[in-house]
Amino acid sequence: MTTPQRAAPPATVIDITADQLADHTRRLLDGGARLALVAAHHDPDAIRIVYLFTAGPPDLRTELHLRTDPDQPAVPSLAALSFPAGRFEREMHDLYGVQPTGHPLPRRLVRHPHWPHGWHPMRADAGARPPLAAHEPFPFLTVEGPGVYEIPVGPVHAGLIEPGHFRFSVVGETILKLKARLWYVHKGIEKLFENHPAGERVALAERVSGDTAVGHALAYTLAVEDALDITVPPAAQRARAALLELERLHNHVADIGAIYNDVGYGIAHAHTQRIREHLLRLNHATTGHRLLRGAVYPGGTRLNTVPDPATIKSVVDDITDIVDIALTNTVVRDRLTGTAVLTKEQAADIGVLGYVARASGLPLDARHAHPHTDLPDLAISVRDDGDVLARFLVRADEIHASAALLTTLLPTLTPGTTVDPPARHAPGRPVSGVGIVEGWRGTIAHRVELRDDGILTRVKIVDPSFLNWPALPVALADTIVPDFPLTNKSFNLSYAGNDL
Repeated sequence: MTTPQRAAPPATVIDITADQLADHTRRLLDGGARLALVAAHHDPDAIRIVYLFTAGPPDLRTELHLRTDPDQPAVPSLAALSFPAGRFEREMHDLYGVQPTGHPLPRRLVRHPHWPHGWHPMRADAGARPPLAAHEPFPFLTVEGPGVYEIPVGPVHAGLIEPGHFRFSVVGETILKLKARLWYVHKGIEKLFENHPAGERVALAERVSGDTAVGHALAYTLAVEDALDITVPPAAQRARAALLELERLHNHVADIGAIYNDVGYGIAHAHTQRIREHLLRLNHATTGHRLLRGAVYPGGTRLNTVPDPATIKSVVDDITDIVDIALTNTVVRDRLTGTAVLTKEQAADIGVLGYVARASGLPLDARHAHPHTDLPDLAISVRDDGDVLARFLVRADEIHASAALLTTLLPTLTPGTTVDPPARHAPGRPVSGVGIVEGWRGTIAHRVELRDDGILTRVKIVDPSFLNWPALPVALADTIVPDFPLTNKSFNLSYAGNDL
């Protein structure tokens, strides 16, 4: 019998002062780490800030802990060192009232102008929401000049997507500037985790972003297992890896079809919908849910059935034929090639993740940097052009890579429950843990803290869309308005994962 194992090494925790923050951050970034997460915590005597830096391989995790005055919390801004840091700081200011001193763009991020001034909903003393204030106009940058005009799109869109407002400054059909305004449906997801036993909040994690049920459930589960020092059977880890690849498959197939649809190639889109439906039915047979919910929990994994590798091969052969046929269509290839380029330098500066990063030449993949089980056959697809075609081809490559991983993993699995969920765990002291997973959009990070009786006090979630959304306007500069839907689908960012 193979010995159960912890999925990740514990984080190195360093307590620092405000004067030490920039030096520690610079050292970690220069050493190849990235800022994966910033979380504020309202402790009884302080607002405590946790900065999580990650690197790998090997899997390295470093936390900087900084305590601030709860009455006037402030931290030195790291925006000059890290673009993601500036975003985390603005989020933290809105939700906790922590002032990022020296921030170059200190205006609100999460809280829209009608939110009451001085009310920070994640603080322990926030209380009920005060009445909404009168609307204040958002300070959109106005682009002026001969022939320049604006096109507002949203926040309400056709179809089932969530709200987001896009303000285009345009001359002719060329986009001079795009501003994306999000957070119309901020739901307080992180607050909903608080004061509950960790094992009772997996279903909430699955619903952070509905198309990423496995990714978020697993990141949360790994964080809880890290905090409570729960060891997991290797069979459960392999089953989790297989579920991640099944989730990657049906989402990539759907997005490839949607890209076809946005260039008017409807027949190819129809075929991808057919294939996706086949995969969703396979998901339902595997876990009892078309989006693979209910299979991952702290301590183990549950499978109703195990898919036949021959079925996976048949599906991949099917989508491969459609991709090959479509890319021989000159209209399709011309629309994708050279459209909405995100350069490698831009991608690195913004801190993008997932297939967006890999299509711009950055080989970032948490399955490689932060593995929770061995994946010896993992192939990471990287393209250098950074355009819609590159993002399309990375998706197509990843379908093949997922199939290869499933061919290896599925024969090692059996239906059933690998281990029963552990009873409520009381660690006897406050504990914390981190879970990092390569979801289908990119790296997902969850960090949890629990009281000595095992009750959650804080859960911080970072969906890759939070870091990737700022790249969309950059890629769209100097493209044309009709290419916006196509480009938007090539990124396919989550409103729900961003608007927590």
